[in-house]
Amino acid sequence: MSVEDRRVKRLPREVRERQILDAAVRVFSEHGYHEASMDEVSEVAGVSKPMIYAYLGSKEDLFAACIRREAGLLMEAIAGGVDVDLAPDMQLWMGLRSFFEFVGANKQSWRVLHRQVISQGGPFSEEVLAMRSRAITLVDALLVGAATKKGVDEHAQKSTEAMAAALVGAGESLADWWLDHPAVPTRTVASWLMNLVWMGFGDLVEGEVWTPSQ
Repeated sequence: MSVEDRRVKRLPREVRERQILDAAVRVFSEHGYHEASMDEVSEVAGVSKPMIYAYLGSKEDLFAACIRREAGLLMEAIAGGVDVDLAPDMQLWMGLRSFFEFVGANKQSWRVLHRQVISQGGPFSEEVLAMRSRAITLVDALLVGAATKKGVDEHAQKSTEAMAAALVGAGESLADWWLDHPAVPTRTVASWLMNLVWMGFGDLVEGEVWTPSQ
């Protein structure tokens, strides 16, 4: 190990890992998994490749660590933005706004979580599937609360998990679209999805259900 690496290693491990992961997210976001090189991560992070391997393992391990960290930060942002004392519609609004605010402030993170992972698939997708499952559970709890408060029947309440999954999928797709249309304000994007979802769900919890005519 070089003198420089010995000096760098004196930093707390969590600080060094954060520095490496920050650099890796940037490189993976810009180049994708296959085209990203450990040499560039090393250069951006300001540490040697042996140090990256020592702290976070192989390129595959590093990519998986990026996904885990960014997924955790995203979920923390969403959960932290929801005030359980608010009315259900405001809880959903705050959650959606927190989601889009995170994506807007962390575009590289979202590219890694959504575009890069989808293109790679395999074991990497398991991390994102776990994140999606947590998001669906969070939204489902909110919708169940709204349905129960309004006194809708058991059949309608059973549909909340499916609707939560649809909402999470719609949010991901809209966030991906937003990456290519950055001029649209965060609040506007969030309000589009809120109107799409809540106007329909609001009718449902009021007992208004659409049925086909034939």
